[in-house]
Amino acid sequence: MHAARTDDNTAGAGLAPPPERSVIDEMPAVMGEDGEFHAQDAAVDFSDTPPEAWIGLAFFWVLGAVVVYQFVTRYVLNDSAAWTEEIARYLLIATVFTGATIGVAKNNHIQVDFFYRYMPRGLSRVMSTAVDGLRIAFFATAVVLTALMMQRLSTSRMTMIDLPMNLVYGVCLVGFAMMAVRSVLVARRHWQRGYSVLERPMTEMTDD
Repeated sequence: MHAARTDDNTAGAGLAPPPERSVIDEMPAVMGEDGEFHAQDAAVDFSDTPPEAWIGLAFFWVLGAVVVYQFVTRYVLNDSAAWTEEIARYLLIATVFTGATIGVAKNNHIQVDFFYRYMPRGLSRVMSTAVDGLRIAFFATAVVLTALMMQRLSTSRMTMIDLPMNLVYGVCLVGFAMMAVRSVLVARRHWQRGYSVLERPMTEMTDD
């Protein structure tokens, strides 16, 4: 009765009931009593960064430097360096092939997992294993074909700089070779833990 009279008095006095606590109220506070934010970012960890990522970063920075030099010579000095456009194109190729190797290592290339949701477990295991095998075969074939192309174009030279084109094709060859190696490691990881990302799309390579 006392609680009822208290509620009636509160309503009669025109006072709003206390607000309910939301999920946000239950989260850790990021603003201190001084009115300043004290949020801290998590420490950056590069321990799981594959070596291909550092190589790709190096190609990217060299590419950026060449593009900046091209911009300065063309629009500032009004005397464009003709070799920069060709070299920038080749550096872009190197960056792309290195980045593709990173994608294989992390197993995050584009893939379709829709049908795996409706397949029986045994069939999905067989299909995902076949995908791993086909990926290895594809990159291994690409290595062989690139090597054959390098043999046939061994006398080809760059347009603006007197360097062999096999330097560019060699980067592609190494990229395909690393993708093949990484595909083998990914397939082994899938075999060890008994499922792949196709069967469980929300998982990562580091999950057990």
